[in-house]
Amino acid sequence: MLSTDFVTGSPNWLDLGSPDTAASAAFYGAVFGWDVASAGPDTGGYGFFQQDGKDVAALGPLTEEGASPAWTVYFQTPDADATVKAAEQAGGAVRVAPTDVMDAGRLACLTDPGGAEFALWQPGAVKGLEKVCEPDTLLWVELHTADPVAAGAFYRALFGWGTQEKEFSVGTYTLISTAGASGDDAAFGGIAPAPEAGGAGRGSRWIPYFLVTDADATVAKAQESGGSVVAPADDVPDVGRIAWLADQFGAVFGVLKPLPRAA
Repeated sequence: MLSTDFVTGSPNWLDLGSPDTAASAAFYGAVFGWDVASAGPDTGGYGFFQQDGKDVAALGPLTEEGASPAWTVYFQTPDADATVKAAEQAGGAVRVAPTDVMDAGRLACLTDPGGAEFALWQPGAVKGLEKVCEPDTLLWVELHTADPVAAGAFYRALFGWGTQEKEFSVGTYTLISTAGASGDDAAFGGIAPAPEAGGAGRGSRWIPYFLVTDADATVAKAQESGGSVVAPADDVPDVGRIAWLADQFGAVFGVLKPLPRAA
């Protein structure tokens, strides 16, 4: 499971690139009840989505040329420069070279060989998200890619992830966990096949899932707030009720009401 006890390779940050940060703040405030706090006057409009005063995600204007509105998942590294070198050697591409963010930490933005964008965060003063796995916070991250086997090999080279294939009603799914962790409960995300990836379809990408107490009600709130349904709410055996949504600018995210955990 995700936690705020971050280790190498775990998702430790999440942010949204938006063409209109005020409008995005209003949308996610309506859907998840989040507040927004500015990161300061020298951060180019970057801010923190918060729940009860704790950071649950972040928000900023689009900064990369040609970038589309999207959520970006960050993974922890003790050495962003070394991880970038490993990514390049494994066939990845660097979009933003390792850069210090004042005393907060060091980041880099990458694209894996399948075309999925992600980022690195080497913690400084900011260690990572302050709340996860609670209602209306990050629960799970999922990579959709045309070649799950190759993707697993790439990320293992970077972070030493463990992978475990499981069969679900929708097909084979690869659970991912940090190095040395084992068992279903250790997984923080998964890799799923996306036959359309790399073609004219949705492409390879990381999708964040937020825990909700009522998936259908969250879908309705998103639609009422100007968002759209990418995949309608549906029950997935042994998992829970899931939907894919897009905000008013097209950034895609998932919501999941998990099944109760077995005693």
